[in-house]
Amino acid sequence: VILGGRFLTHPMYRFISMSRLPEIQTAAALLIVVAISTALGHLDLSPALGSFLAGVVLASSDYRHDLEASIAPFKGLLMGLFFITVGASVDLDLFAAEAGLLLGLTVLLMALKAGILFLLSGMFGLHGRQRLLVTLSLAQVGEFGFFLLAFASQTRALPVEITDRLLLVVALSMFLTPLLFVLYDRFGTRLLSAPRRAADTIDEEGTVIIAGMGRFGQIVNRMLTGVGHKTVVLDGHTETIDRLRAFGIRSFYGDVDRPELLEAAGIARAKAVVLAIDDPEKVLKMAGHISRHYPHVKIIARARDRHNVYQLYAAGAPNSVRETFDSAVRAGKYALAALDHEDEEIERLAKTFFEKDRAMLADLAEVWKPDIPAERNPTYVRRAREQTAVIEAALRGASNPAKEMPEDTP
Repeated sequence: VILGGRFLTHPMYRFISMSRLPEIQTAAALLIVVAISTALGHLDLSPALGSFLAGVVLASSDYRHDLEASIAPFKGLLMGLFFITVGASVDLDLFAAEAGLLLGLTVLLMALKAGILFLLSGMFGLHGRQRLLVTLSLAQVGEFGFFLLAFASQTRALPVEITDRLLLVVALSMFLTPLLFVLYDRFGTRLLSAPRRAADTIDEEGTVIIAGMGRFGQIVNRMLTGVGHKTVVLDGHTETIDRLRAFGIRSFYGDVDRPELLEAAGIARAKAVVLAIDDPEKVLKMAGHISRHYPHVKIIARARDRHNVYQLYAAGAPNSVRETFDSAVRAGKYALAALDHEDEEIERLAKTFFEKDRAMLADLAEVWKPDIPAERNPTYVRRAREQTAVIEAALRGASNPAKEMPEDTP
C-alpha cells in the first residue's frame, strides 16, 4: 500500500486529470479506498484500517487538493452517515442502567488524556490559550476508536460487554467536547488573559489625534508626519505600541474610547481626530462623544460599509472613509486600463465616480433610517435608484466629454 501510494497514484491521477472530468477523479478515489480495504480484508486485517491507509495515500498525493474539491459535496453526507451509524450502535439501555459509571469513566479518560496533552503541548512550546485549546480539542477519544473497538469485538480480543461500555465512553467523550469549548468561552479567556497594562501617561499634544494604529491608521500618520504635522498616536493593543516604539514612533497605550484618554491627548485644542480603529461600535461611540463635546474638532472616521457611514452621519461625523472604497476605485482604474481606456479618461472617470458617490452618500443619509433595513425603506430604494442613474449618466458623460450635454439642458 505504501509503495503503491508513493509511486503509482501520481501517474494514475496525472492520466485521469487529462480527462478534465471531476466525476472520474471521484470514482478513482472511491476505487482506491475499496481496493485497499478489500485487499487488507483478504489478509485478515481490518477493512477500516484499509480505508484509513487509503486516506493517507490520497492525502499524500500531489492531486490531493483536486481530490478534496471533488469529494467535498460528499463529506458532510458521509460524516452524517458515520455518526448516525455510531448513534445507532449505542446501547441506550446500558447507559440508563450505568450512567454514573460511564460518565465517570468518560471524565476520567478525558482528564487523563488532557493531562498528557497539556504536558506535551508545553514541551512543544505552546503556551496560554494555544496550549489550552490544543488540550481541549484533542481530549476526546478519536472517531477511529469506534473502528478499533469494532475490530476488537469481531476478533474477540475484548468481551462484548466491555466493548459496549467502551463504545459509550467514546461517544460520550465526543458529546462532551463541545461543552468544553462553551466553558472555555465563558471562563477560559478570563483565566488566561494577562493583567491589563495600565494606560500610558500622555505628556504631549498635537494638532491631530490618531486613534488606532493598524494598517489603516499607520498610513494616515505617515502622510501627516511626512509634511510636518504633529500627531498624537493612541492604540489599545500593547503589541502594536511596542512595535511602533521599536521603529521610533512615539505612541501611547490605552482604551482609545475612554473620554479621559482623549482629554489627556489634548482633544480640546486639537484640530482633527482620526478614528482608525477596526471596531465600528467604538468608532460610532467616539464620534458621537466628540461631536457633542468638541464640535470644533473635525472627525475623520473609518467606516466598514455605507450603512456604517450613515450611522456616522447621524452621529455628527460626515467625513467618514469606507476602508475598502478607495482601493476598490483603484482596482476599477486598473480594470479600465486593461480595457484600453486612455490614462486621462481613466482619471476623469475615477474622479467623477468618487465625487458622485460621495454626493450620493450624503443624499441617502438624509432618508436612511436605522430601525428599517435599507431594502425595506421605499424612499431610500427610490432615491438610490435615482442616484445610480445619475452616476451612470455622469460616467458616460465623463467617458465622452465631447458628447456631454450642457448643464442647463433639461
